[in-house]
Amino acid sequence: MRQRTALTGASLLVGVLMAGIAGRAGAWLAEYGIEGMHVVSSKADEMRASISPDGKRIVWGSRGREGGAGGRDLWQASLVDGRWQDPRPLALNAASDDFDPMFSADGQWLYFVSDRDGGEGGDDLYRVAVHADGFGEPVNLGPGVNTAGNERTPTPASDGRRLMFASDGRGGAGGLDLFVARLDGASFTGPQPVPGINTRADESDAAWLGGTRAIVFARADAKGDAAVRLQLARCDGTRYADAHPLALSFNTAGGTTFGPAIDWNKPGELLVTGVAKAPRAGGLDIYRMKAPAADGKDGCVD
Repeated sequence: MRQRTALTGASLLVGVLMAGIAGRAGAWLAEYGIEGMHVVSSKADEMRASISPDGKRIVWGSRGREGGAGGRDLWQASLVDGRWQDPRPLALNAASDDFDPMFSADGQWLYFVSDRDGGEGGDDLYRVAVHADGFGEPVNLGPGVNTAGNERTPTPASDGRRLMFASDGRGGAGGLDLFVARLDGASFTGPQPVPGINTRADESDAAWLGGTRAIVFARADAKGDAAVRLQLARCDGTRYADAHPLALSFNTAGGTTFGPAIDWNKPGELLVTGVAKAPRAGGLDIYRMKAPAADGKDGCVD
């Protein structure tokens, strides 16, 4: 876990104590740890984090954090002496909502969501070029993916030629559904539903595992509008089948767990957003866990 960069001494102690109480030493920390206590995870609500492929910076969405431009903002911290330090809002933040960041696997782009002026309507997908000293100017991904509705949680594939995202503006199965668009020249076009995933509930916040052999995604919980739970499904060769709750102790019915994102620098690890009993920094925090095995088949995404 990047020399345990995500865990402070205090959170390590909490994890060890809880593992001891459970009678299985080390098992608690093997399950998850908090990311950047009081730096990334704070008293505010922190949502969906992404780590650059070189492991030197983390970008995440934050709501209610002092110093932002307003609403939901994108924040960044840098790896210094093995720990996340110097959290600050990105200069590209507008007075609107800016959230759902995700680095491309080659480190050249940062994708995100914004409802700023000049888009197609509602929440739109954007990306900016990644520079050594910051980021370029936001570029709307255009009508190939964006609609008059809401598009969220952009997730580029590891080869950069596909983009998975959620949308409620494409007449899918109901509410937010997951789609995959393909790169055609400089634009993503032709979104198609992710096979086997979409239902009348909201599906969003997806991450591919093992290329495209498995998928972790968020599905709204029938117990309440604010309840959302992470699901894991594996490709059977044509569709993602047998979705079931991701094995994580605080990923429970009626709870709030979402925002999965593979750490490109450590692809065996997954960042998620949720509310654990401990360690805990505030409202919604960012956690790190071992990524589940991607033992599905190829074929769900051509």
